[in-house]
Order: sequence, then structure tokens, then C-alpha cells
Amino acid sequence: MLTVTALDQLAEDVRRDLGQSPKRLQPHYLYDALGSQLFEAICELPEYRVTRAERRLLDTHTEAISAGMSSPLTVVELGAGSGEKLVQVLDPLVRAGVDVRVELVDVSATALELASRTLGRWSTIPVVRHQATYAVGLAQVTERRSGSGNMLVAFLGSNLGNMDPPACRAFVATVRAGLRAGDRFVVGTDLVKPEGDLVPAYDDPLGVTAAFNKNLLLRLNRELGANFELDQFAHRVVWNASGSRVEMHLESLRAQTVTIPRAGCQVDFAEGESIWTESSYKYEAAGVIALGVGGGFGVYGQWVDAEARFAVTVFTAM
Repeated sequence: MLTVTALDQLAEDVRRDLGQSPKRLQPHYLYDALGSQLFEAICELPEYRVTRAERRLLDTHTEAISAGMSSPLTVVELGAGSGEKLVQVLDPLVRAGVDVRVELVDVSATALELASRTLGRWSTIPVVRHQATYAVGLAQVTERRSGSGNMLVAFLGSNLGNMDPPACRAFVATVRAGLRAGDRFVVGTDLVKPEGDLVPAYDDPLGVTAAFNKNLLLRLNRELGANFELDQFAHRVVWNASGSRVEMHLESLRAQTVTIPRAGCQVDFAEGESIWTESSYKYEAAGVIALGVGGGFGVYGQWVDAEARFAVTVFTAM
């Protein structure tokens, strides 16, 4: 369960965002315990090629990603997920005898627990968990930092794509401000590809992504006392070519009014009106590099999976 403070924040955000036009909900609220598990299932779907492409790139280039970094090395993962990809990053470091510590940052307690269990294969690596947003968690990590050694910040799984361009630029600059010369920032980003490849990744035939999206309404029913009828909302996915993003929506199938007691509001929906729950921005490889350079980084390397159109880019703090 959320703490009272977190629950009040959820109520405030829901009241504000459902009062906007178009109606919105913040995507990080998708990741409660069930949402986190559903997302892990999405990552294994054949239509969702992001995870497999990123794993291939990490398998091939993971030694190069951390080569030459000084010990002790702090490895930070923003958006911990299952921890499996972080294992790929850590494995060559462990084999080389590097003194490593891990800091995990995620809003989902379930993801943090899952990632910690995955990393438990190495009893000698200390793991610190931060249940927080990326910016807050990274600030907590950098405040704890002292002495020598490098830091490697991993932001994998195309999580960067969940931010709109202004927020993305601000985030990259924030990461850079928290790092020292010689530190690195590893980013996985999904690239632009044909609409026929993009949409099924977010609207799979098994309906796992639809369940992930609708679970947000279930969460509001449970935690805020709302009365959303899940069968009266449909999962809709749109490729917005001009914005270079895939959008997830929950579309009202009829005119209806939803009451959300803990948020102190009632929300009217017209038939066909939707709640915009998530965007996934897609990049060109050169655009990812420009983003990092614009945020104050130098470029250490970039590798692209040509088949799945996915990039892993490593930036260095100059």
C-alpha cells in the first residue's frame, strides 16, 4: 500500500490531470504491484522487441560499456525492472574483480524487490534500494557519494521515450549535473520504425498491454475509492507520426460520470473521450546523440540493432 503522503499525492495528481483537456494520468502510476508484473510479461511478448534487442546489444558490447572505469564503481539503474539487464552489465565487472556497489531507483516497490532478488546471485555486491522518481532517487544516490571511483548510470528499456522532449532534455541535464568527470550514462532507446511494427508492440493480440493499461483504473478504484467500470473503457493505441510517439489511451465507450472520493472529484466522460495514459517517443540514432551532447555529455559509443531498430548509447561526463 502507498503511504499517506504518497496516496495524497496520487489523489492530487489524479484530480488535476483528469481535469485537463485532454484528460491524462501520469504514466508512472501504471506501475503498482500488478502493473509491474504485467509490464514484465509485456517485455516477453513477441510483438515487443525492445527487450530482446537491448539484451542482444548488451551481450555484445557490455565489456566495452564499462571498460576503463575506476574502482570502486557505483552502478545505478534508473527504472530497476526485473534486474536481468543489469546482470548483463555487472557480469564482466564481477568477473574482472571490480569493487562494485549497486543503487536501484524505481517508483515500484515490486520492481525493486524483484531486481534485488535477481542481483542476489552475488552475495558480495551491496544493493541499496530507492523507492522514488528518477530525479529524486538519483539525487539521493549522488548525495551519498563520497571518495574516489566512478559511477555508471543505466537508463535502459527505452524509458527515456516516456518523457516528452522538454522533460527529456531537462532530465538528461539533471543526470549530467549529478555526475563527475569520467562517469558514464548508458541509455537504451527505441528508434523510429514502420507503424505496422510499432502499434502491435503496444496492442498485442493476447491483450497483456490492454490489461496493463486498464490496471491503472483498477488501481484508482482500490486506492482512491473510484467507481471506474473497466468494461466501459477500451484500450486504444495511436501512432502520432508528427510527434514521433506511440500513445496509449483509455477510451470511454459511453457517456458516463466517474466518482473518485479520495480525490474529491467527479469526472464526466463523453462517449469516445479518452484518458491519455502514456506516450512512448521514438528516436533516430543521431537524435539520441544530439540529446546527450545538448545535455552536456560527450559520446563514448553507440550501437544499433538494425533488425529491431533499437540503440544503446553510452555518454561520458567530460
